[in-house]
Amino acid sequence: MRTTAGGTMIVNLDVTLRDGGYRNNFDFPLDYALHHAREAVAAGLDHVEIGHRNGSFTPMPGIGRTGAGPDDYIRAMADVVPPERLGMIVHPKNITEADLAAMYRSGVRLLRFCLPAGAPQAGLALLRTAVDLGFTTTVNITRVSRLAARQLVELAALAGDFGAHVVYLADSNGSLLPRETARLVTLVRSVTDAAIGLHAHNNLGLALANAIAAVEAGANWIDSSVLGMGKGPGNLVTEQWLAYLDRHESAGAHDLGRLLSLAHRMGTEIPEARPRLPLPDLVLGRFDLSVEDRAQLPVDRIGDAFRLARAMTAPATA
Repeated sequence: MRTTAGGTMIVNLDVTLRDGGYRNNFDFPLDYALHHAREAVAAGLDHVEIGHRNGSFTPMPGIGRTGAGPDDYIRAMADVVPPERLGMIVHPKNITEADLAAMYRSGVRLLRFCLPAGAPQAGLALLRTAVDLGFTTTVNITRVSRLAARQLVELAALAGDFGAHVVYLADSNGSLLPRETARLVTLVRSVTDAAIGLHAHNNLGLALANAIAAVEAGANWIDSSVLGMGKGPGNLVTEQWLAYLDRHESAGAHDLGRLLSLAHRMGTEIPEARPRLPLPDLVLGRFDLSVEDRAQLPVDRIGDAFRLARAMTAPATA
């Protein structure tokens, strides 16, 4: 069910089983994953991103089913949720054209590509193949807060030219402010006819404010996760986002009570899902640093970590 906010049609996409997997090595029990997808759709979310295909960008030993995304897992999901509501994310270096065909046969119809800014061509070629196969395609422009404007518009325009239906701004470092989010949405809208999406992280507690700013600027695909479960401090909290939409002007578009019941079950059965704000991730968001930069910080001494992060990002002096 698509909802409106300020006259903008919004497509809501659940990323819990995928982004939340960074907290539990993608090891969701199958019965919970099936329940989650079914209930998320029943509560009114448009799509459920059920995992990666063949792993995340960085290899993770013993990665679970929502990180590997095998065909039998996809088929099990497609038995309880219509395929047009199921999505997966891919890193081009991890997949082949055969993977694309297998995912489509197994029951996925929405595919998200993470394009590396420095070398997007291999991913763009696979994107074109996915479009030809009949997928609805989205492209994540990751760490958008770190990209120069020219690089961002070039990537967005290329993604649209190769057939992406949606271009996502991924605030991977959780550092964007609402005014910056609105500016980037406006910038990308000027160079592509693709829809614009926002994938927010919550390092600064601004995921909800950024989603509102993105929609007001013309974005209409919004990612969220139940209990905010995601990498680091997590993503836009689905329960908060749907409550905002219902209070704003979309009352009746979602079954918020059903979604809250799902959140309660997840918090009870999946210990890693419980909301948290690790202090080092707050530091990363403040200084627009990535999770890879976290390894350089003495996270057991948060004051020292803050000072080092400030020194790492201080402007060079002549």
